[in-house]
Amino acid sequence: MSIGPVMADVRGLELQADERELLQHPAVGGVILFSRNYASPEQVQQLASDIHSLRQPPLLLAVDQEGGRVQRFRDGFFRLPPVGQLGSIYAKNSKKASLLCQEAGWLMAGEVLSVGVDLSFAPVLDLDLGVSAVIGDRAFHREPDAVTELALAYQRGMHDAGMATVGKHFPGHGGVAVDSHQALPEDERTLADLQLQDLIPFERLIHNGLNGIMAAHVLYPQVDNQPAGFSSRWLTGVLRESLGFQGVIFSDDLSMGGAEWAGDYPERARVALQAGCDMVLVCNQPQRAAEVIESLTNHNDPAAHLRLARMHGAAFPDRSELLASGRWKRAVSLLEQCEPERWLDMDLE
Repeated sequence: MSIGPVMADVRGLELQADERELLQHPAVGGVILFSRNYASPEQVQQLASDIHSLRQPPLLLAVDQEGGRVQRFRDGFFRLPPVGQLGSIYAKNSKKASLLCQEAGWLMAGEVLSVGVDLSFAPVLDLDLGVSAVIGDRAFHREPDAVTELALAYQRGMHDAGMATVGKHFPGHGGVAVDSHQALPEDERTLADLQLQDLIPFERLIHNGLNGIMAAHVLYPQVDNQPAGFSSRWLTGVLRESLGFQGVIFSDDLSMGGAEWAGDYPERARVALQAGCDMVLVCNQPQRAAEVIESLTNHNDPAAHLRLARMHGAAFPDRSELLASGRWKRAVSLLEQCEPERWLDMDLE
């Protein structure tokens, strides 16, 4: 069985019988976990094992484990600082900031892989332009060159740990105030403007091994009349053809307010896939997810199957060995110094 085009979610701490049945549908390709699915490292490792054992090749298992406000696995995991805190060190010492980002990427990825989860949707490549509250300190910095340098370091760390990377939210969510979870934001900038700012980190990471990209539910009317996540102009024309991206394109969650533009749930999935997405996410709406899955029973995209197969974790370290390792201890020691009140005491040399 190949990896299908839908990433769904599950309700609780263990799989229910109806979920086991649904996840074996050929249109399903992955599962995203949330805080409600997490009680302890041991529990989530068992849940991951149960999901992976359902079929071959195994379903992709993902989480949002950015740090700061967006960290689904907490108790028993290191509390990661928001990457914006790491970026704040950049002006004082860019080398130190890059080192911290690399260690944060490695630590995040290693801990997630150690419980059997394939990937975290990271790094965030948006710019913190002081406009978007939903992005804010989830972004490394406001300047594209700084975001690029720090995100490249974070990506090196993730790759060192054996995790594929997913940059988000293409082509950039940082220039709009509206939260795309609630409604469809509109960014009035031209493509030329975006090429001079928001697109720079995406382009540079693409040329340095970025494995996946998540598209934004944002409309850029000066570029196209369809939101980026539903736009062949953005996903095929700009991302695939102009930027040469060969990895996986994920939609953002189709249950978000910014996705309502495209119609009902099956239509949202159809338009996103037709525009160029390889996999669509449908979260927190089990009945709607089932409708999307059923509507895609006969969907077949061999190129997407191959791309998605490369997103599995390359290694799943033993958790106790990871936590006892010298690198884990060093990374924790460095990142514990990133609390704002301790910056003045940091050895920035």
